[in-house]
Amino acid sequence: MTSNFLKNQLLIFGFALLGFSGNAAAQATDTLKISLPEAEKLFVQNNYQLIAQNYQTDQARAEIITAKLFDNPELNVETQLYNSKTKRFFETSKTNGEYQASISQLVKLAGKRNKNIQLAKSGVKLAEYQYFDLMRTLRFNLRANFYKTYYAQQSAKLYQQQIGSLQKLLSASEQQLKMGNIAMKDIIRIKSLVYSLQTEYNNLENSIEDMETDLKLMTNLKPDANLELTVDPSEEQAYQLDKAVYTNLLDSARTNRADLKMTQTGIDYAQKALSVQKANAVPDVQFSLTYDLQGSYPNNYTGLGMHIPLPLFNRNQGEIKKAKIAIDAGKNQLNQQESALQNEVFNSYKSALRTESLYKGFDKNFSSDFDKLIGEVIKNFKSRNLSLLEFMDFYDSYKESTLQMNDLKYQRMNAKEEINYVTGTTIFK
Repeated sequence: MTSNFLKNQLLIFGFALLGFSGNAAAQATDTLKISLPEAEKLFVQNNYQLIAQNYQTDQARAEIITAKLFDNPELNVETQLYNSKTKRFFETSKTNGEYQASISQLVKLAGKRNKNIQLAKSGVKLAEYQYFDLMRTLRFNLRANFYKTYYAQQSAKLYQQQIGSLQKLLSASEQQLKMGNIAMKDIIRIKSLVYSLQTEYNNLENSIEDMETDLKLMTNLKPDANLELTVDPSEEQAYQLDKAVYTNLLDSARTNRADLKMTQTGIDYAQKALSVQKANAVPDVQFSLTYDLQGSYPNNYTGLGMHIPLPLFNRNQGEIKKAKIAIDAGKNQLNQQESALQNEVFNSYKSALRTESLYKGFDKNFSSDFDKLIGEVIKNFKSRNLSLLEFMDFYDSYKESTLQMNDLKYQRMNAKEEINYVTGTTIFK
């Protein structure tokens, strides 16, 4: 029942499955090919969240300048408005006039200036660690999303190839139906598979577009950019989890995690704030130099003054207590964070081990062996040793196996990125 024409179409279909037919859809001329290092470079340069956080760091540095400044001297001048005896305004002559002037300077005691400088420097460290922690989080999101999008794009190419090949088979089969060489039920089965693949492909493309949108936002690429992500095959081979030991990962996390350093710096900041509040309990002294033309005894009076509050009631007790509470709260947060860190490192390490074990259990020649096998299946289908239903079942198994392999590769690379994230390092490039 099968004609030579149908045999030729099946051969074409077989070559498509073996990867010799090329992609069904032509690549757009404006496709932007981008690797992970290139995406990271754009991310560091253009990410709006990082830029905004960097402004926060610059503002914190400006606080150091403010803390270093001395208080300005104050100048007070007073003159009489109207002399009722001479009937003159603003009388300033030595005979009938009067005016006075004073200049004062506040002198801070108890090392308030230096303590505020140290507090501001600690605030800069806090802002820097906030920047590094944001960098750590966003970089993990970027890299994980990049790998997820890349392997999804590889799966999309599989759908494109299979849909294109099936459409050719469907076209050839419809011609054979007119000639009475094939049954209608076989046409329906092929159409059903085509429609199913098109629906799955459409859903996958929608997911890819959402992931690409996140990448574009993080790297500040144009919304209409057509991204084609590239990954060097050596990246998959270079990643070897068995070289990493859990205790080394934990030590690395304690040494390099920016959020942990931020909490430790927060305790230091609170301690310096307590020092400042204790210093604020000590009153400052204001010295003044005064000159009075005729309002004091004797005329041309010159006086030296000092002003100092007496700390009888307000000794800054409330702010000192708040600063002490902040230190205790910071220590409690540090203990909680260290506990969370240990769990995060352990869970990421165990998850990576399971994924790596599963990956190593797969035959590395799986894809090539499967391609050869499907070629044999096509030959048996041509010889009518296989029914169309059996052929379609194997065809679906080929698709599912390839999709599972792509997903496993993504999980493996994502596990690598999670370890980098929880350790705050780039242990695995």
